[in-house]
Amino acid sequence: MSAHTDTHNHEDHGHHKETFITKYIFSLDHKMIAKQYLITGSIMGIIGILMSLLFRMQIAWPEKPNVFFEFFLGKWAPEGVMDADIYLALVTIHGTIMVFFVLTAGLSGTFSNLLIPLQIGARDMASGLLNMISYWLFFISSVIMVISLFVEAGPAAAGWTIYPPLSALPMAQGGSGAGMTLWLVSMAIFIASSLLGSLNYVVTVINLRTKGMSMTRLPLTIWAFFVTAIIGIISFPVLLSAALLLIMDRSFGTSFYLSDIFIQGEVLHYQGGSPVLFEHLFWFLGHPEVYIVLLPALGITSEIIATNSRKPIFGYRAMIASILAIAFLSTIVWGHHMFISGMNPFLGSVFTFTTLLIAIPSAVKAFNYITTLWKGNLQMNPAMLFSIGLVSTFITGGLTGIILGDSALDINVHDTYFVVAHFHLVMGISALYGMFAGVYHWYPKMFGRMLNKNLGYLHFWITAVCAYGVFFPMHFIGMAGLPRRYYSNSNFPLFDDLANVNEIITIFALVGGVFQLVFLYNFVVSMFYGKKAPQNPWKSTTLEWTTPVEHIHGNWPGEIPSVHRWAYDYSKPGHDEDFVPQNIPLKEGEEELQH
Repeated sequence: MSAHTDTHNHEDHGHHKETFITKYIFSLDHKMIAKQYLITGSIMGIIGILMSLLFRMQIAWPEKPNVFFEFFLGKWAPEGVMDADIYLALVTIHGTIMVFFVLTAGLSGTFSNLLIPLQIGARDMASGLLNMISYWLFFISSVIMVISLFVEAGPAAAGWTIYPPLSALPMAQGGSGAGMTLWLVSMAIFIASSLLGSLNYVVTVINLRTKGMSMTRLPLTIWAFFVTAIIGIISFPVLLSAALLLIMDRSFGTSFYLSDIFIQGEVLHYQGGSPVLFEHLFWFLGHPEVYIVLLPALGITSEIIATNSRKPIFGYRAMIASILAIAFLSTIVWGHHMFISGMNPFLGSVFTFTTLLIAIPSAVKAFNYITTLWKGNLQMNPAMLFSIGLVSTFITGGLTGIILGDSALDINVHDTYFVVAHFHLVMGISALYGMFAGVYHWYPKMFGRMLNKNLGYLHFWITAVCAYGVFFPMHFIGMAGLPRRYYSNSNFPLFDDLANVNEIITIFALVGGVFQLVFLYNFVVSMFYGKKAPQNPWKSTTLEWTTPVEHIHGNWPGEIPSVHRWAYDYSKPGHDEDFVPQNIPLKEGEEELQH
């Protein structure tokens, strides 16, 4: 193996001069592609967060004139009052962008690309070309999604779940025309990108591990990325089939999702289809998607908590088992999104059972994080704070999931703000924390410089307070029955008492949104003026810190280091240092930890 890699190294990397285009735009180097994903995902994130701030202001101060609306929405906000159609469109596109373009592609795309080759000891991904294509497809789909915002009749407005008939009949509402078509095209390209990326990650982890890197010596980050990619390969094609059938219904006169429909007293000729079929197909991806978003964040957290506790991760094999159990269970729980769609109650109880089962591996993860932290020598840097923040939001958001997963309890809070609170804490905030933690931890690896620690602390504390300030009160207004996706609740005297809670939520959201600029400032300025990074700034044991700070295509200048131990030898007795990197051979008489 090493002979092959060496020849590859000399042939491939010495002779051609890289131009700007081959280095930064059409790059085949996984580290550059990771940065491309991160920056594209961040730009989409800015758009997504901006949208959420706009519709939050509408919910807090309904139908009040607002200068921001006038500025951002133009004709959609006559005299500064937001139009009801555009409100639905903002909610739809915000959901789509954040779930797919920021959390799926931004998190998995960035960190799988950056870390898989570096942590398993490979020169690059199995296929650099496929990797580049997957990024470019993602980029094209992002551009199409942004273009759809400028369609004359308005962007897609059927909710991010795009349930038919709103999404299937072009005449249903303004956004059901060209805006919806662009949405579907964008998503089809996005799915292609996601599948190419995932296949590449799986093949790389199986085939390109260095000498001695057995599956049980892999860092948990790699396990998480590997299993995430497998879930993506299983479930994304189902969303593609749902989208293709929807395109057929819209453009080619089929009726997969449409049955007897009346518009303005006129009977349409559709028959035989079922909108519930769409729900099944959509949620078959929609639920695994939560874990496609969450598992990479949990993997990153495992790595950062072990490194900064200066302790071996507690229950390594249990963590792998919990990742595998979550992956399996996540594909058989989709029905809990559909308890009120007229589902057979017996089927409801099956889905309740499988949903409550998933609490077990999730709890294993939470306990293992807490026991790793317990009595550790904690290094409280920003990455560590975000990781601990993730454990907190994962637990608080997960507990409400037990209520929503129970069909008898869910009926009472379904489609209220309780649901919004739950999934934002689990998927939105936890995954964003994982992303921030990953950026603070591996920034030196990506850019060769350190981020400013004090700005990192400021960013964490304000984000943490604002995140709970936004999503915690939502549980209560949800239990009081406030429905989600409503443009204004002022017509219902029942909800008058809750208006001031919505104002508080919105103020927290605005403050939290503005303070993300601190992070952006830190991110951009540190690239040029940050402190030069040492080779191993966190005194970590994994392989990526054995590569030189200056990036080279091929990662290691000489031969690839072999691996002699697992990834978590921190504070091991009998060693001078409190960490032993994976490439250091075992001493005489030293036992490898039975993990």
